[in-house]
Amino acid sequence: MKLVSAALSLVLSSALPALAHDIPVDVAKSPPAGAFKAVSSLVKLPDFLPGMGQLFVDPASLPAGPFLAYDHDGNLVSTIYMLPIKDLNPDKSFDDLAAPGGNVDHVSVYYNAGHPGVEEPHAHVVLWHVAKADEARVAK
Repeated sequence: MKLVSAALSLVLSSALPALAHDIPVDVAKSPPAGAFKAVSSLVKLPDFLPGMGQLFVDPASLPAGPFLAYDHDGNLVSTIYMLPIKDLNPDKSFDDLAAPGGNVDHVSVYYNAGHPGVEEPHAHVVLWHVAKADEARVAK
């Protein structure tokens, strides 16, 4: 677990300095511009996932992402990375991760055993663009 913590610290320390700006207009509202596609159009998942929101990803960035997460009103609430557990080791790094979501209020990291689209066990690294109390916007 110390290795996972160290790897996530490295990921976050390299990504957070790039986040010191407002949310760019092209991703602030759903659907985002560019190559982003609704995850529900790529794999068998609902359009809205309680606790995460409506997810969009550039398929070329899989499995790590970034995934952009939107609330029911189409407002960006978080940027999520899904980092395979098997890749959190000294031989692999996640450098130059894009941070399209802008300012980060806080970060959550948790384990996921796998789901459609990212079947293998992975860590969710959630860069929240809203205050902790506003996470409820994607709770249901």
